[in-house]
Amino acid sequence: QVQLVESGGGLVQAGDSLSLSCVASGGTFSTYSMGWFRQAPGKEREFVAAIRRSGIVKYYADSMKGRFTISRDNAKNTVYLQMNSLKPEDTAVYYCAADISLGVPNKLDDYDYWGQGTQVTVSS
Repeated sequence: QVQLVESGGGLVQAGDSLSLSCVASGGTFSTYSMGWFRQAPGKEREFVAAIRRSGIVKYYADSMKGRFTISRDNAKNTVYLQMNSLKPEDTAVYYCAADISLGVPNKLDDYDYWGQGTQVTVSS
């Protein structure tokens, strides 16, 4: 059983930066693809970014390209999401997820394990 714990959320102002972390335990982190998703109030959970096992191949939602950066440290069993130039519309609960079967990176249902989420609030 893989357990994921996110951290780093908080309240920031528009234009600020924030870095999220997600630590995995209970499995072989280096063999999973990892993803970040987010869910705003009243909206469906949406894809943010994903990274393959090696950390070289990365995917981003169009609205996050150039502002968000996903990375991972397999030695620390951790995936990161660096968020710059934050906007009020980035306000959401951010979730990390593990995909053990190398499915489609932006497909929510292809992820096998989920964290509890961390709240990010961006004020205008």
